[in-house]
Amino acid sequence: MPDTSDKSEAVDGAHVSNSGPLKLKKIRFSAFQHELNVQQRPVSYNGVISAIAPDKKRRRKRVKLRGIDMFRLLRPYVQVRFSDQVKAVLPLAIYLNLFQILILRQNISEPWVVMLGLIAIIAGLMMFMEGLKHGLMPFSESIGAILPAKSPLPVVLLVAMLLGIVVTLAEPAIGALQIAGAMIQPESAPYLYEILNHWSGMLVFVIGLGVGLAAVAGTLRFLYGLSLKPLICLALLPALFLSWQMAGDPYLAEMIGLAWDCGAVTTGPVTVPLVLALGIGIAGAAGKGGSPLSGFGIVTLASLFPVTGVLLLANHVAAVTSPDEIIAAAQATTRLVSEISWYEQSPMQEILAGLRAILPLVGFLLLVLYYLIGEKLRNASVTIYGISLCLIGMIVFSLGLTYGLTNLGSQSGSLVPATFSHIDSVTDSPLYLFGIGITVTALFAWFLGFGATLAEPALNTLGMTVENLTQGAFRKSTLIYAVSIGVGLGLTAGVLKVVFAWPLAWMLIPGYLLAAVLTLFSSEEFVNIAWDSAGVTTGPVTVPLVLAMGVGLGDAVSAMEGFGILAMASIGPILSVLATGLWIKWSVYRKRANEDIQTSLAAGETS
Repeated sequence: MPDTSDKSEAVDGAHVSNSGPLKLKKIRFSAFQHELNVQQRPVSYNGVISAIAPDKKRRRKRVKLRGIDMFRLLRPYVQVRFSDQVKAVLPLAIYLNLFQILILRQNISEPWVVMLGLIAIIAGLMMFMEGLKHGLMPFSESIGAILPAKSPLPVVLLVAMLLGIVVTLAEPAIGALQIAGAMIQPESAPYLYEILNHWSGMLVFVIGLGVGLAAVAGTLRFLYGLSLKPLICLALLPALFLSWQMAGDPYLAEMIGLAWDCGAVTTGPVTVPLVLALGIGIAGAAGKGGSPLSGFGIVTLASLFPVTGVLLLANHVAAVTSPDEIIAAAQATTRLVSEISWYEQSPMQEILAGLRAILPLVGFLLLVLYYLIGEKLRNASVTIYGISLCLIGMIVFSLGLTYGLTNLGSQSGSLVPATFSHIDSVTDSPLYLFGIGITVTALFAWFLGFGATLAEPALNTLGMTVENLTQGAFRKSTLIYAVSIGVGLGLTAGVLKVVFAWPLAWMLIPGYLLAAVLTLFSSEEFVNIAWDSAGVTTGPVTVPLVLAMGVGLGDAVSAMEGFGILAMASIGPILSVLATGLWIKWSVYRKRANEDIQTSLAAGETS
């Protein structure tokens, strides 16, 4: 046995000796976790076996499985993924059904169609998210890790911007904008009708361009360690100025809600992971990815940049056409179009939409991988499997969106005003006195926002990350409740805005100015967490539901438009988390001050 009686060595600056006490350098647990996860390469078990025993002559026997064996193997795999989507969809559906039956005293229209649509949403999201993990995510991770070594920085940034554009097409909630556009009446909101129906392709491009510019800004932030505070101010100023300028025009003012809602649409399950994987990969390749907060900020920028783009597009549309021309053209189109083309009808419309969403993204990633980087696709069979799941999942989800979530949200939104006013579709309306009805409507919106946020799986993940980053100062439960309360209050304010026709600009501008002031007084960690928390709450289920509910509510109360609810639901958690962060910071400061006072008193008594 070797002699170890008097040996010592230095390990990472810490002196380790058998004869003395062990002295180790303290590091954050989040930093330790980060170091464990970088520079890892997954190794296939089959590749290991082939390397150990490369016997080409020996033929492997195919394993024969019975039907029951296949079921037992696949059940836990499918069950976990299916239950994640059930937790996000089912509570909302149950809440809306119970509210409509018990409070509004109305039956669900076409309940079996709605139920099948909700099942399609759950199954479609399950397949899409699994395909995203195995098919599309490896693309961005490979490109982000290899591209900086083979291309100059301008080319890298160009790829990041183009990825932001094409990835927006694949966002599930983008289709909800076009569905909402079909519900807009040209006489009440001509510019809104024009952009959502005749400029929808340009609208998606402008949103994607905003995401692309956000990807460039986020990548530069990763590379040079820039603070998020000045980037937020630079992104906010033009958006708030354009909103203030457009608020004076009654026709342009109706576009403000759509523009700010588009910021919520972009922070979905496709855009953020793919763009984030590319940005962190680039930063890691440049040796700048060591910060635990590297991943924060991209969600914020991806939600702010498109707002300015959509506001500029609205001004352009207003410059080239007038409301009278839009209304006349819409009426002429209604008279001329007697039959909708086969490819514009369901289910072909959803199938084509799924193909347009996934195939351009896959084609772009393949072009970058093969021709710009010169690398082959690793684990091609698994990647093809993932892409196929993405495509099928997108189509099934779009079908479920049409028949399930949009249908249910539109029903609930159009019936809620029966609590305080008369609508033709509800007998004996108003169902309650005006004050009670308004209170019921506000409580409905608050519990919808609060419950939907609590059920969001991404928020639980963010909460665990935040608790690690702040070393337990900002607990997971504190963040979850702060965000949920903020979303509930924001959603309530958005619904009341539609009911009372409050100008959205005069709600958003003070709210974001207050958020900017709180940002200046907050630490960098809390700024990153607060601004990104708004994007976490707007998932592929919440966005189409709230959009449909808002448009239905606006139609029922004869409002010009029902947009802006998502925008208010986004500013709510930013304010609540920033305020909570400042309270935690003050509590920690007060605790340390008390400890210092007690230490000083104890030292005085000793002396």
